[in-house]
Amino acid sequence: MDKWLWAARFFKTRSLASKACELGRIESNGHRAKAAREVRIGDRLVIRNDAGEFQVEVLAVSEIRGPAAVAAGLYNESEASREARLLAAQQRKADLNSGLVSDGRPTKRDRRMLSRLQSVIG
Repeated sequence: MDKWLWAARFFKTRSLASKACELGRIESNGHRAKAAREVRIGDRLVIRNDAGEFQVEVLAVSEIRGPAAVAAGLYNESEASREARLLAAQQRKADLNSGLVSDGRPTKRDRRMLSRLQSVIG
């Protein structure tokens, strides 16, 4: 499983793919998949990673990592999965632009403002 996930370019390294299997982020035909499980043509996988949740059907098996064009031919992503990921990406982008999500650590100015606010409240 971890080799196929790496070859299909869902994860940058096999160790990340293996870790995702351990954490239960990979399902094969409705069951949690272990890293050592063999992938077969026709398997339905649910893959959760940083890019979102993918629902794919395995079209080919490969144990070597090739170009992205070859990797894309290893699976077929469902239309519903693709649309859901695009909507989630648009939502994250909108949240970032609206200021709901911070850009990282607060600046010195932000910390001073928070400190003043906390002293007024409490």
